[in-house]
Order: sequence, then structure tokens, then C-alpha cells
Amino acid sequence: MTELAPPEQRPVTGIMLRIAAATVFSLMAAMVKIGSDYGLHTIEMIFWRFAFALPPILVWIALRPGFSIIKTKRPRAHLWRALIGLVAMGCSYYSITLLPLAEATTISFAAPVFATLLSAVFLMETVGWHRWGAVVAGFVGVLVVMQPQNATLPLNGLIVALVAAFGVACVIVTIRQISKTERAMTTVFWFTLIAALVTGFIVPFYGTNHDWLGWAIMFAIAVLGGTAQLLLTASLRVAPVVVVAPFDYIQLLWAVGLGWLIWSDVPTIMTGCGAAIIIASGLYTLFRERRRSKQPVRPVIV
Repeated sequence: MTELAPPEQRPVTGIMLRIAAATVFSLMAAMVKIGSDYGLHTIEMIFWRFAFALPPILVWIALRPGFSIIKTKRPRAHLWRALIGLVAMGCSYYSITLLPLAEATTISFAAPVFATLLSAVFLMETVGWHRWGAVVAGFVGVLVVMQPQNATLPLNGLIVALVAAFGVACVIVTIRQISKTERAMTTVFWFTLIAALVTGFIVPFYGTNHDWLGWAIMFAIAVLGGTAQLLLTASLRVAPVVVVAPFDYIQLLWAVGLGWLIWSDVPTIMTGCGAAIIIASGLYTLFRERRRSKQPVRPVIV
């Protein structure tokens, strides 16, 4: 397969796209919490997230690369990626309904820390003491946010948020393997289709009748989620990941602001300290990864 020439690098444009992606992801998280407050079940919100996304993906494939792109020699890998991604998304959505937005967002940033650990165990990647130190620091940051000695946050919400972060890490590691032989659009198609089918079997047991506002909330979640993913992917096409990835942490600022504005939630000092440790750990891991390998990083669809 002939490799495409790398696109023109426009770092400022990439940064702006990444900031936009972080903003839209934060708005989606807020809509999930609003939907939960309105009485929407997590399973419903996830199902319609994929159901609304599938038709545009099919149209895009038909108009651009063609349906031959959905052919795969690794169906089991796609099934595993879809199932683990679905569990991660379900736990992420559910944690948002249980925790303040800032705390749920902060714990989600532990995913790169888990990914480093999984890469060492399952991919047999060499992890030096610098990155192991970042892993330990990341876990310390998570413990600071959780405050196990005070139990100021619901334990079930904290556990679900950690499972979500671990699930995202599993997705990151899986995509590293799948991306060696599969195109990004192939992975997106199978993830969306499998997730829609699986949740489609479950949603009748949880779905209820909704008024126009309930449907509007679920449609907004789907549109915001899809838009954020497109913006994230676009940012990686015009700028190196080491330039744009640090701006993901703007999500935390939005989470604090939206949590205060809508639910009057004010993060504790411990949450702020833990967030600072996790962010520092993530940034250090990112830069060490960049120094270790100069290979381009594909966008992660989660």
C-alpha cells in the first residue's frame, strides 16, 4: 500500500481544533449529566449516540472511500475493540451521572497512565524508570482525587470512573495493534455498527417514551460526540500529537465551569491537587513517548 504524503503542518490551526474538540467533548459530558437529571437512562443515551451516528458514517463511506473499506481480516479484533470501547463509554457516561463533572473528568485523565502499564504488560514495550515514575505519580493523583480516607465522593461513582479510564486505556492499546493493518474508518464503522447492535438488544428493557426535549437531548449528545471526534481527528492531521494533546486538559476547565454554572458544584482543594498531579503525569508520559518514537500517532476513537 502506497503511503500518502504527510499533510502540511499548521500547529496553530491544530491547537485551535484541539481546543474546539475539548470544548465540544465537555459540552457532550454536560448533556449526558443533564439527560440523566431529566430521566434518560445511560443505555438509551449510548444507543442513540451510535444509532444517530451510523447513517452519516455510511453516507461518508459511500461518497468517499467506498464500501470496500469495511472489509477486514481481523473481525475478532474489531469485536473486542467494540465491546471494550462500549463498556468504557458506558462506564464513562454512568460516572458522569454519579459524580460531579470535574471529578469524573479528572479521573478520566488517568487513561494514559493505565495505557502505559498495559503496553508494558501486553505489548512488551520497554518502559523506563521515567515513565514508571509517571505511572506511579498518576495513580497517586487518582488517590488524591478519590480521598479514600474521607469518602466525600460516592464510592460507586469513583469505581465506575476508574473502570472507564481503564477501558479507554484498553482501547488505546488495542487500536495500536489494529491500526497496523486496518484503516481508521474501518475501525470507526465496525465500532459504531457493533455498539449499535449490542445496545439495540438491551435498550428495549430500559427505554421509555420521551417528549421532544428528551429526544433533543439524546440527539445533541450524538451530534456533540461525533463533532468532537471529527475535530480531534482533524487536529492530528495538521499538527503533531505532542503539540495538540496537552490542550485536552482544557476539558477540566470546562468541566469545572459547567459544573459550577449548572449544578453549583465547586471542586475541593484535593480534587485540584490530584488533577495537577494527573495532568503532570500525563504530559510527562506524552513527551517521553514522543522522544521514544518519532512515528506518527493515529487518532484514538473511543
